Amino acid sequence: MEPEEFDSDVLRQFVLSFKKGKLKAITKSQPVPKNNKGPVKVVVGKTFDTIVMDPKNDVLIEFYAPWCGHCKKLEPVYTELGKKYKNEKNLVIAKMDATANDVTSDRYKVEGFPTIYFAPRDKKNNPIKFEGGDRDLEHLSKFIEEHATKLSRTKEEL
Repeated sequence: MEPEEFDSDVLRQFVLSFKKGKLKAITKSQPVPKNNKGPVKVVVGKTFDTIVMDPKNDVLIEFYAPWCGHCKKLEPVYTELGKKYKNEKNLVIAKMDATANDVTSDRYKVEGFPTIYFAPRDKKNNPIKFEGGDRDLEHLSKFIEEHATKLSRTKEEL
């Protein structure tokens, strides 16, 4: 509720609208990026559902805080990861500033930074949390390869 003026009539109207299911949730969100063509897609509150929850793609999503030292250390590795998989049509490497945007699914719990989830395209409500491995290119790549639903074979594997 974000009333410009607050009195008992405004509150009564708000409660009645809530009971009728006519209220729209307010989602905290940064502006939608105009250019989102880099190797790591930027997700904001308003685009979480269209990018992360897209049933056509697997998504690796990092939730970060701009002030977090571990996140700053991860950034070049994560960009390298995005470049490595940029030609995969069904895989999105993404990041979201979790201090400035609401995560619109309660399946993606963010209790520390960085928090990384893999959202398989066929199991968006059962994301897999990256835990226990080093946050380096090798371990993140292995995590993706292990959980991806559809990756094209690279020349190195042939």
